Amino acid sequence: MRICFLVDYRSPIARSWIEYFIETQHEVHVISSHGAVAPTPGPDSLHCVPIGLANFRSRPALRRHLAITGGNDTPAPGLASATVGSLLRRISSNVQDAYQWIAPYEAYLHAGKIRRLIREIKPDLVHAMRIPFEAILGARALSNLNVPFLVSVWGNDFTLQARQNRQVARATRSVMRRANALHADCERDILLSRQWGLDAATPTLLVPGNGGIRSEEFFPGCRDDGFAQRWDIPVGSPVVLNARNFRPGYVRNDIFFAAIPDVLSAVADATFVCVGMRGNPIAERWIRRYDIAHAVRLLPVMRRDEMASLFRLADVAVSPSNHDGTPNTLLEAMACGAFPVAGDIESVREWIRDGENGLLCDPNDTITLAHTLVKALQAPLLRERAAVTNRRIILERAEYHRGMRRAEGFYSKIVESSSAAELHVLE
Repeated sequence: MRICFLVDYRSPIARSWIEYFIETQHEVHVISSHGAVAPTPGPDSLHCVPIGLANFRSRPALRRHLAITGGNDTPAPGLASATVGSLLRRISSNVQDAYQWIAPYEAYLHAGKIRRLIREIKPDLVHAMRIPFEAILGARALSNLNVPFLVSVWGNDFTLQARQNRQVARATRSVMRRANALHADCERDILLSRQWGLDAATPTLLVPGNGGIRSEEFFPGCRDDGFAQRWDIPVGSPVVLNARNFRPGYVRNDIFFAAIPDVLSAVADATFVCVGMRGNPIAERWIRRYDIAHAVRLLPVMRRDEMASLFRLADVAVSPSNHDGTPNTLLEAMACGAFPVAGDIESVREWIRDGENGLLCDPNDTITLAHTLVKALQAPLLRERAAVTNRRIILERAEYHRGMRRAEGFYSKIVESSSAAELHVLE
């Protein structure tokens, strides 16, 4: 098949998915909404068409500002005066708001360029891997082209993004009307897609957003003490791993850091490991505010193999989100035997039964999160039983190669259905 992906090609989730089709010798073309460098081996072609504030957001001054604010409304310490801090908070908020408002309109500006690229590529299928804003752009570009259009729903496309902005909501409905097929990582989003205008007869695929878990990399095993020492994680310390990075608007890292002192009062030797937060002034400020530097390790963004080692180190993996699809880090934790503690939201309940293979709690409440983390750390037998259950769940429902073979078959059916429809029209 000749496949054209509309994605943010910087995303590891998108790359994991696309990698399968490159490896299986399909002809792959990528149109990226942000500047990206192709891996080796890479797609047959890579085109960058920046949308939203992609160009503006990539400028050094704004990158420094976003690092300062973390997309959060809390200023970093030592930024001169409260007036400056207040100004930075307003700028950050305005940048995020502008991105949400501008991008749907920008679809009109860039649709012609995308349409020309698609005509040059002549794909059998166009797959947009997120509604805001790649699928919004794709729906506009394909409005008068007879090309099958597959749309992926990621995380909070329906539950958060489409509900907080009228322009995004309107554009989301247009996407659902144009889509010939839908891919989601949770059943909830397939159900929601019908409410947003997807025809009941439209075929759907339920597979993790990155294709699934690579069982040859993410598996239970012994802790690597050398790896722990490399990151200054005390050998033998109970480890709570937060792999969610900073995701303003739906991952409650403020609640997570505020809960740490209460957890330490019950489990004094616990260590809290936070991925993708090294050098982030907001995290550093929280650490000083709660006087928890001795118990917290801020790590940089990690490679896939390093993440697997971290999950095998962890006793508990926490995902304090109040909006989400199926977090890939949740599945990776389950695959490696780390005990999940997550926000009690509908999509996560498709994977976790509270008290059986994980614990669910209100991610917006500090005391509740702290209590749940303590409960998990003090229940070794529950964690052991959950590890066995979760490994089986991952192999049955979320194994990468099995999931991607299903995706490949789904693509073929979409293309065949489209070809059959065209032949019927010609007859």
